[in-house]
Amino acid sequence: MANVVIYTTRFCPFCIRAKHLLKSKGVNYREIAVDGKAQLRAEMTRKAGGRHTVPQIWIDDHHVGGCDELMALERSRQLDSLLGRQSA
Repeated sequence: MANVVIYTTRFCPFCIRAKHLLKSKGVNYREIAVDGKAQLRAEMTRKAGGRHTVPQIWIDDHHVGGCDELMALERSRQLDSLLGRQSA
């Protein structure tokens, strides 16, 4: 199974939606909450090539992007492959 990291804030609806999709697939992920944590948000922004919105999601070393990109991977049936899973 892939190593998934997601930077979030507590009340972000896009973060909630992305986490829901990952949970529905049985994916364990490491969540890094950046609420009120300027240093963590700056780290996320640097790693994400300047993108400062949440969520920002990585699968292994691949920067997926945000919720829209995660959902697009799911719709195109590429997400399971990135996660190291067989497609259902």
